[in-house]
Amino acid sequence: MKHADPPSPVSFFANVARLPQKGLPVVIEADAAQRAALAEEHGLLSVEAYRAELLVASWKRNGVKVSGRVEADITQACIVTLDPVEAHIDEPVEALLLPEDSKLGRQGFEGGGEILLDADGPDSPETFSGDTIDVGALAEQFFGLAINPYPRKSGASLDAGGETEAVENEFQQKLRSLLGKS
Repeated sequence: MKHADPPSPVSFFANVARLPQKGLPVVIEADAAQRAALAEEHGLLSVEAYRAELLVASWKRNGVKVSGRVEADITQACIVTLDPVEAHIDEPVEALLLPEDSKLGRQGFEGGGEILLDADGPDSPETFSGDTIDVGALAEQFFGLAINPYPRKSGASLDAGGETEAVENEFQQKLRSLLGKS
């Protein structure tokens, strides 16, 4: 049995079996409960706003391309002072997905399946099974990657004051004595 990840707080399953020719527009606007769950999941103090605007379209014969952007207003804890630091996220979303049973999806790049990719374009295709893709979870991945892992309040620095001088001097003295011996 395959272990399923817990569902994303902003899950939105798009049926990709019959996509409109121009693609399926999807807008996800997180409510208060979803924003609280996103904040907890990503180690944030809060998520004030979260919106994903996506277009789910057919790609190649049976693949799917998801494109759009995810925008959010978040509050993180400063890594130095732990004070709240506000940030705005505006991240492009671009992903290619292939059915698990497709030749390219199965063989991948090692199996000799050829696939042309644009270096500036989306990453190599991921696979999906069935007729639905959780485009909400996909957008959340891009949101998570856009979060600054080291938020810092302006003006906050990691200097510990006068202690670093003594440590550096002690280190420099040892280094000098080692260099003097050789």
